Amino acid sequence: MSLQRRLLATLGLSLCLLWGAAAAWLLRDLHRQWATTLDQRLAASARMVAALVAQLPADVWERGSGPALSIPSSTGLACQVSSPRGQIIARTHGALPGVLDGNAPGFGERTVDGERWRVFTYLHGRLRITTADRLVEREALLRNVVLVAVLPFAVALVGSMGSLWWGVRSGLRPLEQLRRTLGRRHPEALAPVEAAALPAELQPLVTTLNHLLARIRETLAREQRFTSDAAHELRTPLTAIKTHLQVARRVDGAAAAVALGHAEEGVARLQRTLEQLLTLARLEGGQPWQEGAPALAEDVARLALSDLSAPQRLLRSGPAIHARLAIPRELAATALRNLLENALRHTPPPSTVTLQLSRDAEGVHFRVIDQGPGVSDDQLPYLTQRFWRQGTGAGSGLGLAVVAAIAARFGGRLSFGRRPGGGLDVRLTLPERTCRGSAPPPPDGAAPCDTRAG
Repeated sequence: MSLQRRLLATLGLSLCLLWGAAAAWLLRDLHRQWATTLDQRLAASARMVAALVAQLPADVWERGSGPALSIPSSTGLACQVSSPRGQIIARTHGALPGVLDGNAPGFGERTVDGERWRVFTYLHGRLRITTADRLVEREALLRNVVLVAVLPFAVALVGSMGSLWWGVRSGLRPLEQLRRTLGRRHPEALAPVEAAALPAELQPLVTTLNHLLARIRETLAREQRFTSDAAHELRTPLTAIKTHLQVARRVDGAAAAVALGHAEEGVARLQRTLEQLLTLARLEGGQPWQEGAPALAEDVARLALSDLSAPQRLLRSGPAIHARLAIPRELAATALRNLLENALRHTPPPSTVTLQLSRDAEGVHFRVIDQGPGVSDDQLPYLTQRFWRQGTGAGSGLGLAVVAAIAARFGGRLSFGRRPGGGLDVRLTLPERTCRGSAPPPPDGAAPCDTRAG
């Protein structure tokens, strides 16, 4: 059952039950008040007759021996006056034996010839005044009153049901339009759903749906870009590896060893490219990264230096920095290693690369200074672009892109500067994790500290 039908059925049934209960209550009260009112009329009629009779001398009734006074009958009401000797003095109906005779004082009911009567007997001195109503006429009058009262009630109920139907349909029309819009969409459509004309209650739903569609589009775009990058960048090293292995199969001795060495270099380059691509995919995909070991600035520098192929060409300057970084240690080491490898790749031997660590309110700064040819001002914006290489140099063109993604993911900053004498001055700023106040960083397993990002 649709939401609209369920709502109409629930509200309509509730409305009918409430109105029905109210109508039954009102009819019950009306019947009681109606019976009380008619009984009061009977009693008032008897007392009015008694008041009229009381104005005559008392001996008039003692001497009365003439025929009973017949008063023209009234529809629905009968009356009879009896003398102290039991003689009927006046009556409205001449043929009601058993109805107006011999009644005890007060109200009562009698059935004569299939007709039910409501009787009231009033004793005034030595006179007996009896009044009576046909119950069938009472019931007919009550039916007419109920009909007059129920007809507007029923019209109001029907009108309320119509208003309820119109209100529910009008109120749920935006939801129905949204349902139709989503029903007509192709399952593979990722365009955002129009949310301008929707009510405030549906705005969060459509906004969340559009955010989900945007994330799906971004995920598909990243997947396609990863596939395209992998297909483009892995084709060359795979072809080179295949070629070197074929050469090694055909030759012997030193030539075969050289070919195998080139193949190993190609495998290493292929592995490095795959690692960079997977790291980029995880960083751009927003996947959670396990913290692992605490990221201390000195440990990050040590790990990055231990992985370099030519550590003797690197100079470390400045004091030791004992600070905890608000970034996983493996990612911080990867970012610094990429910077150092890029600097060593573009610095001709025997020139050296300088690594400096510093610390301020913005965080921890890793500064890498090389003595290479440097880049022009026009080339600076392209340094973090994927697969951009200066000239025909070696490398996958992903190292600086990975560093920029790591810095952006964890609130850091990557900046480049040109040295006056040639070379590139790169500064990587990573946020520092500090505890509240001036307390030192907590030991492993302690409660996490606040993050101060640059």
